[in-house]
Amino acid sequence: MIATGGTIASKETDEGLVPALSSEELLSCVPEIAAACRVDTVQPFNLDSTNIYAGHWLEIARIIEERYEAYDGFVVTHGTDTMAYTAAALSYLVQDSRKPIVLTGSQRSAYSRDTDARRNLADAFLFCADDGAYGVRVVFNGSVMLGTRAKKTRTRSFNAFSSIDFPDVAVMREGVPFYYLEGHKPTAPPRFYHALNGNVFVLKIIPGMRADVFDYLDARCDGLVIESFGTGGLPDYADGALPGRLAHFLSLGKTAALTTQVEREGSALDKYAVGRRLRACGNILEARCMTLEATVTKLMWILSFAKGEEAEKLFYTPVEHDIF
Repeated sequence: MIATGGTIASKETDEGLVPALSSEELLSCVPEIAAACRVDTVQPFNLDSTNIYAGHWLEIARIIEERYEAYDGFVVTHGTDTMAYTAAALSYLVQDSRKPIVLTGSQRSAYSRDTDARRNLADAFLFCADDGAYGVRVVFNGSVMLGTRAKKTRTRSFNAFSSIDFPDVAVMREGVPFYYLEGHKPTAPPRFYHALNGNVFVLKIIPGMRADVFDYLDARCDGLVIESFGTGGLPDYADGALPGRLAHFLSLGKTAALTTQVEREGSALDKYAVGRRLRACGNILEARCMTLEATVTKLMWILSFAKGEEAEKLFYTPVEHDIF
């Protein structure tokens, strides 16, 4: 068990909920876990997940790599706000894992009377201990989702996470996983990666956006994810300023990927003229049905060691069904 903080480990203070419970305290809330498996715990940090970023993802991956041969599986307890980013990042940092790496958390503290923490913790460990489990998964409110497909879609409800444009892997029923997708458990050793490029920026297009935002992006970003409207496109407002600045950004050897602000069904860049015109700007990647979290973390992973045609090839190469 790798405990990282979050609501599940929080206590109420005068300043609001703050992560304070240790990994051992969390585990003691669900004594039935001891009947399913032997658990060791480590706590690299204890943070509200709002404060978790690439350096923490690399630390979690390092812990898993160092202990990979010693354990049958790994449960990561995590705050819900950025859990989808962490799950996606781990899907790229630890690829083809024959052992399960399960993320879970809760919408209410483990100390709350009506908490969802105990169920989610129990489900996470029971799924992790199942012979059919492997790879990076999010277990929450009885659903088992791919790490590349999970997204927080509700801020208060117990069913906070959804699998976007892809079925759940399984559902937990009274502690037993019923699989919708069994897949093929890898047999070769996993591939671990040790770097992420943090110079990736998400530009959310709003009506009337000014093109001089690229003054900042040109100087500081290696990768850009453009969250556009609908199926995809970039407004030109008659002066063509935004497409022109994107073309310049790409001419600097940078990488840009287009996605959509719409949660489901993905982009289709060639459907409308505003999308097709982007092709003239340079080689812009298209996220299609990838989640924003997967798009961002995949670019961070790729741009840590590749660029140009190699980066494009890797972006379109599926990892855990992240793109199709």
